[in-house]
Amino acid sequence: MIAGVDHIGIAVHSIEEARRFWEDLGLEVAAIEEVAEEGVRVAMLPVGGTRIELLEPTREDSAIARFLATRGPGIHHVCMASDDVDDDDASLRAKGHRLIRDAPSPGAGGSRVQFIHPKSAGGVLVELAEHAAGGHAP
Repeated sequence: MIAGVDHIGIAVHSIEEARRFWEDLGLEVAAIEEVAEEGVRVAMLPVGGTRIELLEPTREDSAIARFLATRGPGIHHVCMASDDVDDDDASLRAKGHRLIRDAPSPGAGGSRVQFIHPKSAGGVLVELAEHAAGGHAP
C-alpha cells in the first residue's frame, strides 16, 4: 500500500553545484551515498514529510547520465513510499501496468525499489520504495 510521497528525484550533473540552491532555501543534505549498481550518487535533503533526492551519474552508461544527455538537468521521477513493494509490484502487473525491472531491487538507504514505466503513469517515471528499518525515509 502507498503511504505517501517519499521523494522527488532530480537529475543533476554535480551534487556539489546543485545542492547550493537547495541549501540557500534552508534545506540541509542529510546523506550522500553511491548506489554502484545504478551508477549514481544520491544526496537526500529532507523537507517537510518528504525529501528532495539529487541524482548525479557516476558512469556514462547509467540511466541518469542518459537522462541528462537527452533532457538535461531536471525532475527525473516521483517516488512513492510503499509498505510492501513486492505486493505493489504484483498488483500493478496483474492490472496490466508496465514496470521497468523484472522484480524490486536494492536502492539507496537500504531500500527496495521498483520503477513504473512512464507509459503506465501518465508520462511520469514513478518509483516505489520500501525502506528497511534504519533506512533514510523521511
